[in-house]
Amino acid sequence: MSPVLSELFRTREPSAIRVAGLRFAERGDDTKAVNVAIGNVSLPMHPAMIERLENLRAPGSPFENGVVAYTATGGTPEANRAFLHVLASSGFDPEGIHCQITQGGSEAMELIVAGVCGPPASGERPLLLIDAAYTNYTAFAERLGRATVSITRELGEDGQFTLPDLEDIERVIVREKPGALVVIPYDNPTGQFFPQESLVELARLCVKHDLWIVSDEAYRELYYVEGEACSIWAIGEDEVPGIRGRRIGIDSSSKVWNACGLRIGGLLTDSAEFHRRATAEHTASLCPSAIGQWIFAALNDVPAAELRAWYARQRDYYRSMLHDFTSRTRELLPDAIVSSPDAALYSVVDVRRMAPDFDALEFVLWCASEASVAIAGEPHTLLVAPMAGFYDLPADENPGRTQMRIAYVVPPADMAKVPDLLAALLEQWLERTAGVGRGAASRGTSGRARRA
Repeated sequence: MSPVLSELFRTREPSAIRVAGLRFAERGDDTKAVNVAIGNVSLPMHPAMIERLENLRAPGSPFENGVVAYTATGGTPEANRAFLHVLASSGFDPEGIHCQITQGGSEAMELIVAGVCGPPASGERPLLLIDAAYTNYTAFAERLGRATVSITRELGEDGQFTLPDLEDIERVIVREKPGALVVIPYDNPTGQFFPQESLVELARLCVKHDLWIVSDEAYRELYYVEGEACSIWAIGEDEVPGIRGRRIGIDSSSKVWNACGLRIGGLLTDSAEFHRRATAEHTASLCPSAIGQWIFAALNDVPAAELRAWYARQRDYYRSMLHDFTSRTRELLPDAIVSSPDAALYSVVDVRRMAPDFDALEFVLWCASEASVAIAGEPHTLLVAPMAGFYDLPADENPGRTQMRIAYVVPPADMAKVPDLLAALLEQWLERTAGVGRGAASRGTSGRARRA
C-alpha cells in the first residue's frame, strides 16, 4: 500500500491540450494521428538561432570546451537584451523595462501567479482571467493555492469572440477585487485579436482599481487583420496616467521563433520591485537553460528590419492555412461555428447547433483511442483539444463542452486533411451516439480534462 498522495495529485487530470496525445500513445495500432491539439510548431527556427545550434562548440561559444555551467538566475545579459531587441523591432520602446529569462513562458506565468495573488484564506486578491483562457494560468494557481476568477467571452454565431461590456467587466472587478488582470492580445485559445484601443480601455480599469495588468504576448506579430501590432508596452502615461510600474509582460521563444522545445521565456516588467522579487523567487529554480539562452540570444545580431521581414513571412505562412481551414470546415460543416482566424495559431470549432448534448472531451478521447478514417488506404485519426478545460465554469454552464481548439502546427499537407478528418469523425461519432445519453458512449474513459 502506497503512502497518501496530496489532494492536488489525487484530483489532477491531464491538461486539455495534452489529453488527446496521452490517450493516443496508449493505442497500439498503426493508425496515424494528425495532432493539432497542442501548439507544437513544426517550422525551423530563425536561421541565426539554427547557426548557433549547429555550432555550440565553435570558438567564442560558452560551450566550446564542453562545459555547460549555470547562468545567473535572471538569465544571461545577452538573452535578456534579445527579448528587448525583439520588442523594439515591433516598434515598442524598451526603455525602463526589466527582463528576466524563464523556462519558457509557462514559468513566467507561475512566477506572476505567485507574485501578484495570494491564498484565498490570506485575504489576498485573486487572478482575473478572460475565459476562454490559456489553461496553465489556472493550473499554476491551483498548484500554488491561489484563487482565480473570470469574465467570460461568448463565441457568436458569426464566429467572433466578444468581450463583455466594460461596465460588466468593472462590476466583476468591484465584486471580486482581483490583484491582476491577464490579457492575451494575440489570444490562445480563441485566435481573437485585441486591438490597441481594447488594451488601453482595460489598462484604465486596472489603474482605476489598482490592479497589475499582465499581457501575455507570446504570439506578438502573429495577427492576420489590418493594422499594427498591439502591446501593453505601447501604452504611455499620457494615454493612461498611472500605468507605469504596474505592467507585466510575457514573451517566449516558442511561437514566433518556432522554438517550442528550447524552453526560453521572458518575464518583462516596468516595476523594479516586481522584477527584484521575481528574480529572488526564481533563485529556487537556479537558472534557465544555458544552451537555450545562447541559441535565442543570436537574435541580437539580426537587424530590426530583418526581424520584421521574418514576422511578415510567418504571418503569410499561417494566414493561408487559417483561410483554407476555415473555408473548408465551414463548407463541410455548415451548421458548425468556426471562429474568425484573426491572431495566434488557433481556431475554435463549436458544434452546439449540430449536437446540443455534444461532449468534446468524450469525442476527443474516442478519436484518440479507437476511431479512424481511411486516407489513401491508411487509417488516420485527428487529435484536437476539448475547450471545456479553458473555461473556469462548472460543466452545466460551460460553453466549451461543445467546442474544440484546432492548432495550425502541422505541415500544410497535413493541415489540409484536418477539415475532412474532422467532418468524417464527427459524422461517425454522431451516428454512434444517436439516442445514447451523454456520457454513455465513452464509459471507461477518464474524467474531464483539467487545466495544466
